[in-house]
Amino acid sequence: MSTAEMSYEPLTPVSFLRRAAVVYGDRLAVVDGDQRFTYAELQERAHRLAGALVPLAEGRPVAVLAPNTHVMLEAHYGVPLAGVPLLALNLRLSAGELAYIVDHAEAGVLVHDAELGDLARAVANELAARGRPLHLVAAGGPDDAYEALLAGAPPTAVPVTDERGLLSLNYTSGTTGKPKGVMYHHRGAYLQALAMVMHTRMDVSSAFLWTLPMFHCNGWCFTWAVTAAGATHVCLRRVEPAEIWRLAREAGVTHFNAAPTVLISLANHPDAAPFDHPVRVATGGAPPSPALLSRLDALGVEVTHLYGLTETFGPAVVCDWRPEWDALDAPARARLKARQGVGNVVSGELRVIGRDGADVPADATTIGEVALRGNNVMAGYLKDPEATRAAAPDGWFRTGDLAVLHPDGYVELRDRAKDVIISGGENIASVEVEQVIAEHPAVLEVAVVGVPDDHWGEVPAAYVTLRPGHEVAPEEITEWVRGRLARFKAPKRVVFGELPKTSTGKIQKFVLRDQAREQAREQAPS
Repeated sequence: MSTAEMSYEPLTPVSFLRRAAVVYGDRLAVVDGDQRFTYAELQERAHRLAGALVPLAEGRPVAVLAPNTHVMLEAHYGVPLAGVPLLALNLRLSAGELAYIVDHAEAGVLVHDAELGDLARAVANELAARGRPLHLVAAGGPDDAYEALLAGAPPTAVPVTDERGLLSLNYTSGTTGKPKGVMYHHRGAYLQALAMVMHTRMDVSSAFLWTLPMFHCNGWCFTWAVTAAGATHVCLRRVEPAEIWRLAREAGVTHFNAAPTVLISLANHPDAAPFDHPVRVATGGAPPSPALLSRLDALGVEVTHLYGLTETFGPAVVCDWRPEWDALDAPARARLKARQGVGNVVSGELRVIGRDGADVPADATTIGEVALRGNNVMAGYLKDPEATRAAAPDGWFRTGDLAVLHPDGYVELRDRAKDVIISGGENIASVEVEQVIAEHPAVLEVAVVGVPDDHWGEVPAAYVTLRPGHEVAPEEITEWVRGRLARFKAPKRVVFGELPKTSTGKIQKFVLRDQAREQAREQAPS
């Protein structure tokens, strides 16, 4: 063995399972309904899954369509152990959307939950019509092909020889065109997982509840992070507040991740009551409002605000809390915690840049675009070098998010570039208006978007979900904002009702914008 071989081994998050099986082999690894697996059992199952997939996949990606069950978790190890990339699918997409993704990725196998059999078969039929056969493997149900495959397969582990090799594919939402396949490499996922362990302070005594979909950025890499910590994965098929509260107490849950909209539903559920043990929650997707943070604080939930994108393996930025901030009053703490923060421990430099590509001053006022680079940035978009170059024209990945840089180095988002409302030449940050409306005692959650206006070009419109049992007139919301912000920032239209959301709980502002444009067309004089 050479010195180089002695001092180097390719990084891969799959190695965390090998260590966990050695160190924590007899400890509980997975809770999934009535099923329980130790880390030794989880490793055995992952290796058998790899053995079953090697001849089926034939070197192509393996797609998985399942909720947050042990099957999806096992795939995060078994598929890479078979030497092929994992394609975790969004189970809320249509058959046509899924067929496009599976076809684009050139996956040859689709492992699916039995409850999603009709959807899986519809995907297979669409691909068959294109002349691309897809091998289906049903997991669960009376004819459990998945368990039969594992039972008859030899334990297998294809070694990783290139840490920059393709580990998984995660497709963007495709709201502005066809979804793009974001390529994750082994090195990035390994380092990102370790960063998540550190920043959320997980250890072998922790129990992690899977409220965040594992298909979303591979669960922000917590599919591997929880195992690295030797903690317990508590699976959750559906995000139901009552079930989350039950499991949080009965399973001794110490950690979970969720978008602010999910946290709002939990904080306002009838079962909500202060925990009798520390619970740490990471949130992202939108800035949590000070009102929500105050409510969670009263429940004994410690919130860490994270920020990232599919292209950055999930959270590349963390609002790293400083102990001296504990002495501040509640509103001040909430304002600090709502900031996105600084690059996580494995991230490269975090920048806010102007249109000229230069860094903006750290004055908490000058707005620029967030740019990132480093080990936890994607290898690029699958089969799309043009889009890859456009996303990182100078080696810095442009996020499309607008932010300011505070004097202490912390970044605070002002808006998505596409969400800024330009009214009469004035820029209005929808996030700023949303946070003010969220402070109204009758408001449960809110989204603000720009809607067409003949005079101003566009004006703010607020889409509001009220708390149960509360009634308020639209004018009251408008006056509430006028009393706290410049009058031109107040919504000119207030609409009450449920808000459209993605599978991860993010509010779909593009849906609201489309609705507003359609209403404007219908109301326009003929």
